[in-house]
Amino acid sequence: MACPVRSNFGPQDGEQLGEEAGMLYGEYLMLDKILSSQRLLSEQDKRKVHDEHLFIITHQAYELWFKQIIFELDSVRDIFSETLEESQTLEILKRLNRIVLILKVLVDQVMILETMTPLDFMDFRNYLKPASGFQSLQFRLLENKLGVKAENRVKYNRNYTRVFGNDQEALKQIELSEVEPSLALLVERWLERTPGLEVEGFNFWGKYQKAVNLLLDEQRQIAMAEPIENVKEYRLSDLEKRREVYESIFRPEIHDALLNRGERRFSHKALQGAILITFYRDEPRFSQPHQILNLLMDVDSLITKWRYNHVLMVQRMIGSSQLGTGGSSGYQYLRSTLSDRYKVFVDLFNLSTFLIPRSYIPPLTTSMRSQLCLWKNGITEVYDGNRKDGLD
Repeated sequence: MACPVRSNFGPQDGEQLGEEAGMLYGEYLMLDKILSSQRLLSEQDKRKVHDEHLFIITHQAYELWFKQIIFELDSVRDIFSETLEESQTLEILKRLNRIVLILKVLVDQVMILETMTPLDFMDFRNYLKPASGFQSLQFRLLENKLGVKAENRVKYNRNYTRVFGNDQEALKQIELSEVEPSLALLVERWLERTPGLEVEGFNFWGKYQKAVNLLLDEQRQIAMAEPIENVKEYRLSDLEKRREVYESIFRPEIHDALLNRGERRFSHKALQGAILITFYRDEPRFSQPHQILNLLMDVDSLITKWRYNHVLMVQRMIGSSQLGTGGSSGYQYLRSTLSDRYKVFVDLFNLSTFLIPRSYIPPLTTSMRSQLCLWKNGITEVYDGNRKDGLD
């Protein structure tokens, strides 16, 4: 139950209420602590720098939003960690969408900080040392809980002791966030249980491979009939490259090699599940899972955009050759975090590589369609018999 917030006056006649009416707005939100937490170091040095206040407020706002994102992320991970009921996917969608909207706020918030000029920042920058954004414990936890792996991080950012010093509690939280199942791992396990992948059932993967071979063979015949020799050679060369791309998912050993090199993240079966959901996203049973995959990409995209805006701001404020306040290479380091190595759901971005025209997508069998949904009197009913899939 929400705590009542006391008003100074009654709703009808303006009569003052007693203490029993509840807490004041400021008491409930503990504004005395929040609004008195802006300590300007320049002011203590008797040379108050106006823009230091903006710098502090902006970063405190970031940390509050990070806390909310982690709160939502932990709840989504909790749902994924159990047997997922169909009714719970709507709650996952709602919370992931909330994370996406918060990240959009964080991306735009950089513009507020950019109202400060490089000379303004220089007036108080020395007060920050050795403090650094790298020391944001919550952002590190957020990355780990999403699924950023230590081996994919830039070398400087792997050294926890260097970043967090002797803060044993921070180190303990980071270590825990690295060993507990990340959202990426939980999504991977969920995708591996996608109905329709079973060889003895619908056998989507076998049918998909046949459809791809049929498509490429037909396009090869068209290319061979091309009368202009250089055009024919180009088309045949392009087809051979496309065949190699498809081979990278049809041959598990190639996929595993890409996985070991960090170019892919999901297991072979999880990737199959993601492709299946993408192809049949119009089926009622796969509609919400497809939306979940899109929101996961949105999260990755917005964090990348936030990093990019941050990189541009840092270059604008301190240039590209100066060290960061925490001892890193500053702009050069931040720019290196924009690569795919920091994308958790990079495999979802690359799904379009493996699409085929709708007319080649294997049609659902009667049995598979009944497993996905049953129609009675115009009402969709979720299949309820002996479920062995992970989408229930």
